[in-house]
Amino acid sequence: MLQNAFRGNIRYWILLGFWAVLIAVGLAYYGQQLTDGLAITGMSQDVSWGLYISQFTFLVGVAASAVMVVLPYYLHNFKAFGKMVVLGESLAVSAVLMCMLFIFVDMGQPTRVMNVILHPTPNSMMFWDFIALTGYLVLNLVIGAVSLEAERRGTPPPRWVKPLIYLSIPWAVSIHTVTAFLYAGLSARTFWMTAILAPRFLASAFASGPSLLILLALILRKCTKFDAGKEAIGKLATIVTYAMAINVFFVLVELFTGFYSGMPHHIHPLEYLFVGLHDAAGQQYTALVPWMWVCEALSVACVVLLLFPKVRRQEGMLAILCVGVIAAIWIEKGMAMIVAGFIPSPLGKITEYTPTLPEIAITVGVYAIGFLVLTVLYKIVLGVRERTEINQRTPESGG
Repeated sequence: MLQNAFRGNIRYWILLGFWAVLIAVGLAYYGQQLTDGLAITGMSQDVSWGLYISQFTFLVGVAASAVMVVLPYYLHNFKAFGKMVVLGESLAVSAVLMCMLFIFVDMGQPTRVMNVILHPTPNSMMFWDFIALTGYLVLNLVIGAVSLEAERRGTPPPRWVKPLIYLSIPWAVSIHTVTAFLYAGLSARTFWMTAILAPRFLASAFASGPSLLILLALILRKCTKFDAGKEAIGKLATIVTYAMAINVFFVLVELFTGFYSGMPHHIHPLEYLFVGLHDAAGQQYTALVPWMWVCEALSVACVVLLLFPKVRRQEGMLAILCVGVIAAIWIEKGMAMIVAGFIPSPLGKITEYTPTLPEIAITVGVYAIGFLVLTVLYKIVLGVRERTEINQRTPESGG
């Protein structure tokens, strides 16, 4: 089964080479970060989380979204998702891997990661986040490998894997819930202290993850013989529609609560995102304002258009809207969510954050590792599927 990863046409090897180049550039800049420390990034004492943690937050949602194909297929016997399940599980594996790598590079010194293992602290949300991510990665690796091997042999999956499949469903919800609790538990950061942060994270996850899965399914259909099926893509588009609508509603609830309360510590981060803030000297800080308005425009436009079934059924238009959904949530739940939590500081100081070239290069390198893994996993899946289809046709032609 693994040998399929080493077989492919010229386009496959060019794609792997492209990811390898990006990884090499990222590693070169990461070597600089190891030497000079996090001083080469745009982070500071006032804004201690930036591009790395914002990508971690976004990708946890992508990983959790695999449950949106696993749950209907295994619990409700929705056979249309039969070809989508293994794609979703592969995406979850690569997304969790990237999440862990972003935590790894954000810690500065790699040895600090071992502190979570060597000195476990159950009263820390970071400890539980580590447990949730590691467990989810192992579950998806085991379930995906066992299910694919069973398909290769033409036999049903063994019975012992069923409990793991059922366990992976609440576990998928837990990884993003624990991530939300990680932020909401920081009492000095009032922007994150909201009871709906976990539901908001899940709603955005169930919009962005399936959107990416739809795009990957469409790309595979165009570049390979694999077709996930129109019904599966259509159902995922419906999930994206309602999840995105709920996400927009949650954002409006946050805006109402923040501004109607009249409390400065709730209002200031929202003002920074939408209109900017000024300090005592009158200097204006508006770095995220254009990004936030683009995010909200994309969110509203995508929801309005996706609500029309005729629009969702046009796969070209659906692909564009999925890109819009991913971009909107990448901004909202990434840079906007993380950076605005630090501005202003608890003492009222305004320190803006801008990613540096090394940060961006390392981030691109981490994404390249994730997509390299995803490319190889999809190549293995497609190889098994093609071999299975050939074996199924052979007896018929022989008869």
